[in-house]
Amino acid sequence: MHDTGLSFNDRSGDRLREWLAVDRDTFYDESRVGIVPMGFCYPGRDLKGGDLPPRPECAPYWHARLRPHFPAIELTLLVGSYAIDYYVPGSGRRSMTASIERWRDFLPEYFVLPHPSWRTTRWLRDNPWFEDEVLPELRAQVRQTIDPRTISQTTRSAPCLRR
Repeated sequence: MHDTGLSFNDRSGDRLREWLAVDRDTFYDESRVGIVPMGFCYPGRDLKGGDLPPRPECAPYWHARLRPHFPAIELTLLVGSYAIDYYVPGSGRRSMTASIERWRDFLPEYFVLPHPSWRTTRWLRDNPWFEDEVLPELRAQVRQTIDPRTISQTTRSAPCLRR
C-alpha cells in the first residue's frame, strides 16, 4: 500500500479479487469499487508478525464523515473481523467463524467476509462451506452490482469494501 497507493495490492488482494471474481482493473476502478479502511494509517506489526489492530479512533471519526460522499452504495463488504465487529452489533462477542456462518443474517446491508490474508488459509481449509455456499452468492451480488450493463450512467454505484 505504501509503495503503490493501492489497498489490497498483495496476495491478500489476489485472494479477495478471486473471491469477488473481478480482475485488477475492475477492482481498482474507483467509479465501480470503493475501498474504505477501518484505519487510515498503517498501525505497524505485532510480535507475531501480523498487523496491529487499526487505531480505535479512526473509524468512529472518519466513516460517518465519508459515507455521504458515496450516496449510491449498493453492496457493502465487511472484510475481516475489525470491520465486522465495528459494523455488526454484538459480533465482537462471537468468533469470526460464527459471524461468517451467519452471513445471510446481515444481508442486504452487509456481506461479511474473513480477511483474505495468508492467515485465512487454514480457516478456509477448515470451513469448506465458505467456498461452497458463500462465494457463489458473493460473486453473484458483486457481478450484479458492478456489471456496467446493470448500472445506469446517472446513478453509477459501487460496492464499498471496509476492512
